[in-house]
Amino acid sequence: MTLKVYADRMSQPSRTVILFCKLNGIDFEEVRIDLAKRQHLTPEFKEINPMKQVPAIVDGRFKLFESHAILIYLAGVFPGVADHWYPADVFKRAKIHSVLDWYHSNLRLGSAAYVRNSTLAPLLGLPLNPKAAAEGEKLLLASLVQLESVWLKGKGRFLLGSSQPSIADLSLACGVMHLEILDDEDRDRILGPHKRVLKWIEDTRIATRPHFDEVHSIVFKLKEKLKKQRSKENDFGESESIRKAPLHSKM
Repeated sequence: MTLKVYADRMSQPSRTVILFCKLNGIDFEEVRIDLAKRQHLTPEFKEINPMKQVPAIVDGRFKLFESHAILIYLAGVFPGVADHWYPADVFKRAKIHSVLDWYHSNLRLGSAAYVRNSTLAPLLGLPLNPKAAAEGEKLLLASLVQLESVWLKGKGRFLLGSSQPSIADLSLACGVMHLEILDDEDRDRILGPHKRVLKWIEDTRIATRPHFDEVHSIVFKLKEKLKKQRSKENDFGESESIRKAPLHSKM
């Protein structure tokens, strides 16, 4: 039976799993779970993942959720997956696990909180939350510093000083790419000071193209949509200012 991947490409962990499958030639059926339409809350999806989150997979009778667990499973079960993604060497594996464990409670938590509360909330039917955005930004900025000073301090192009990407590179790179949803000025303010992070993202993109670009096309489409929306709002605001401006007679 074909592997089924339940995902919404607006979800960073979903993009990571889809990208891994494409890179390794794993045959799969992508089943879209639209988060904006609350499809992850349906009784049908709860049977797949009782936590009501994406991604999740069904491989025959086997069901699994949590993106990092899924990546590890796919690397071990499907033939032809190159060793560098999840090495057989137990010491290298342990290092990869350390990155992934750090990521979920630091970089991912900060980036998701900032993007959602500063930009995405209205699309999800929620109000913007400046306080939560500020808290997310604080964690995000600290995490980017740690990403450079700890995980990218080696001589290799990828995490942990490796010469080839691992599942950790995919997960973290997809997480940083979530910041592309922000407007250019905000994105550059946050990422601009971190040249090593930007170089690593580009190296990861090059090593995994064309699939990296294809999987992230939804992010750039949303970015353009939001850009046009902000432009219309600015134009409307200027028109309203002109309309409401007081009229002064010439003397």
